[in-house]
Amino acid sequence: MKKLHFSVCVAMCFGVAASTAFAQSRAYATNEGSGSVSVIDTNTDTVISTIDTGGKPRGLALCKGSDKLFVSEQNSAQLWMIDPVKGEIEQRVQLGESPEALYCSPDGKWLGVANEGTNSISFIEVKSMKLKFSIPVHGKNPEHGVFREADQVDVLDLRKRRQIGSVKVGERPRGIAFTPDSKRAFVAVESGSMLVAIDVTKREVIGKQAVGKRTAGVIVSPDGAYVFASNGGDANVSMVDAKTFELIENIAIGQRPWNMGFSADGSKLYVAAGRSGAISVIDLASRKMVSEIPVGKLPWGVVAH
Repeated sequence: MKKLHFSVCVAMCFGVAASTAFAQSRAYATNEGSGSVSVIDTNTDTVISTIDTGGKPRGLALCKGSDKLFVSEQNSAQLWMIDPVKGEIEQRVQLGESPEALYCSPDGKWLGVANEGTNSISFIEVKSMKLKFSIPVHGKNPEHGVFREADQVDVLDLRKRRQIGSVKVGERPRGIAFTPDSKRAFVAVESGSMLVAIDVTKREVIGKQAVGKRTAGVIVSPDGAYVFASNGGDANVSMVDAKTFELIENIAIGQRPWNMGFSADGSKLYVAAGRSGAISVIDLASRKMVSEIPVGKLPWGVVAH
């Protein structure tokens, strides 16, 4: 539990863990406008099936050691465990009001879900699919564990099960991502249209970088070398050097980009482009969008394995 001490600056500093139980390369996208999950073959970058869930699916995750897909549904305030092969919701767990992003612990044993409406983070044991405890936070409307109507990132201690601090980053922080060694966190600050770097141990801001308009999503490359931030107002994704914190390039993609996921080999970045109703695919070698995959209405997020 050492690495989880500063958890939930966004959904517990867990990050999305890929499952090795899947035999094929797949990506999954939640479509909040059409109440569905699109299943994508990442070899051909085409939709091969659609799971009709109803409601408003948003956050999603794949956990180590599990062959299930976990999805948060906003309207019913539930966590769903979905069998992606059968295309069925197998279990439901009641959460706090308006759940958003969810993340798996590195060992795949826990899921953390940010509840906007109740200003809390729920912790679910994956094996039993039971809600074990929730931690209230001082900031408003946690989405990825950051706070849309605040200017801070809150830090939780999982052992003590309470908030132990906060870091001011700028107005309306949204997505957050961590380097593989968990020493740095990167926060997308929407109103400031910038990316903020945090020293996790010191709990202080160590850098700010202007990227694009209305920065919302953020993800770190598997090798920790680059940070990618989605800019909803500019319809692009910023590529930033994680070490120097310099902006390398802005890559044009679909409209209102939000949350992102890497392909299993790290060669492609999948971006949910809400207003385009598509998943934009970026080839990282050429730093260009190479295709758009039509999915459902208002795709919110995407995860691949």
